Amino acid sequence: MKRSIARTLAAVTAAIAPFATVAVTAPATQAATVTAAQKAAGITPAELKMNTSTPDQPSEATAWRGIISSLRAKGFDNVQEVSAYSPSMKRHVPLVVIQPRDVKKRDNAPTLYMLNGADGGEGIANWIRQTDIVTYYGGNDDPAKGTVSPGIGANIVIPMSGAYSYYTDWITEPNTPYIKGPQKWETFLTRELPQAIEPALKANDKRAIAGMSMTGTTSLLFAEHHPGFYDSVGSFSGCAATTTGLTPKFIDLVLNRGGTDFTKMWGPINGEVARNNDALINAEKLRGQKNIYVSTSSGFPGEHDMPWSKRVNGQPSAAAQVIFEGSVIEGATNACTRDLARKTKSLNIPVTYNFRPAGTHQWGYWQDDLRGYWDHLVAGLGTGVKRPPLKPTEPISPQDYWAGSTSGS
Repeated sequence: MKRSIARTLAAVTAAIAPFATVAVTAPATQAATVTAAQKAAGITPAELKMNTSTPDQPSEATAWRGIISSLRAKGFDNVQEVSAYSPSMKRHVPLVVIQPRDVKKRDNAPTLYMLNGADGGEGIANWIRQTDIVTYYGGNDDPAKGTVSPGIGANIVIPMSGAYSYYTDWITEPNTPYIKGPQKWETFLTRELPQAIEPALKANDKRAIAGMSMTGTTSLLFAEHHPGFYDSVGSFSGCAATTTGLTPKFIDLVLNRGGTDFTKMWGPINGEVARNNDALINAEKLRGQKNIYVSTSSGFPGEHDMPWSKRVNGQPSAAAQVIFEGSVIEGATNACTRDLARKTKSLNIPVTYNFRPAGTHQWGYWQDDLRGYWDHLVAGLGTGVKRPPLKPTEPISPQDYWAGSTSGS
């Protein structure tokens, strides 16, 4: 099997250098609560400004603001931009916050932290633009405005910055056109931000984290590094391994797009920091974590890849892109996920795996994962909201749809 993974990753390396976005990680820290333990550790909370534009954001990285404006004009006042200042990174980080559409469900609601892929949400590949997360997870009762759903009954927090950062704590401070200054994303996302955003939203102490592609590994690592912190974990089309075989070179393909490399992020491949950020090596640390959902497709073209699908929208070039490029990437994530499944099974750690028989590395399948993850998510968050009945072909209702989107980058 190791040889098959190596061959798959070698094919990826050769074929999709500009697009690869599989492995992702996070640094070793220990913290299980967001209250006394973190304050005792001297972690300063983020500084928030609710419902406001985040300063110092390039206009080309904030196209999603137009979607937020459009949603609010349509009556979705439960969606807002929040500006969060990170003390550790010394920068402002924009967030999209989706509260339950039902006002009665907002106070004392749990929190879902939803991570974008390699571009950090700064481009076109993000949950807001490419899926119906606002209506499906936030809630909507008007079919004219999108997917009809009761919503999960939780606050959804989506960072809209951090391209090519892997949402990890770096050992160096890069200075490239794309990545500058301290990169302390795990510190921000697991310590600074929860201390601030959860009280601001009057949230309870239940929380979950989910990610796709690059951040499919981030979510697993955050759970490993912070036992007891999350009540549910979702990992879609990610790769648990980050230090074995060709996976470090694969990670470099992503980091090179940001003008940096693996060693600047984690140091030597076999060093302590790097190995601590390998979710496969450290799978034992998932013991005790409840409500884990991990998904991947086979890489064979599926329903969302065909020229007649809504994702491709009759564009032959778009179909070719998702079938070739997305197939190779998803084949690699499938191999990675099967390795994780074997290991968690051998360790007797309960994980729900969704191995789709067909599908590539593209947003149609991650929108499907919003459906597949629902039961595990609401079980962990304690909302108990019943998932809407699945239809043969779920409607796609992102507010600013872009046909042909494929990888998570």
